[in-house]
Amino acid sequence: MEWRMRTLNLSEAAQFLKLHPEEVRRRAKAGIIPGAKLGKRWAFIEDDLADHIRSLYACTRQALQVGHEEKQLCHSVNVVRRGGLVSPHQAASELDALLQLKTKPRRKNSTIS
Repeated sequence: MEWRMRTLNLSEAAQFLKLHPEEVRRRAKAGIIPGAKLGKRWAFIEDDLADHIRSLYACTRQALQVGHEEKQLCHSVNVVRRGGLVSPHQAASELDALLQLKTKPRRKNSTIS
């Protein structure tokens, strides 16, 4: 069986993700959506976009397996990281950590008039 990788252009990726093409371009440029700019055009691998969507799934929303024992399925745990940010929440927490860096206190003006 031959395995073939399907590539999508910007408008095809936008249709696949149900987003406006400009939003897909902006997110790909920021590294949020996996994609590559080849010359003047963007290229996306369909499997990478599907993995990206799976990485956004909330674990609590996953269907439970049928049986006596409750098993939690979470696709985002099994997704291979292909680059870019894992989630907007991770980016926000990393930004918060950077913003909390200590700075030296300013000297108070000691001149009395």
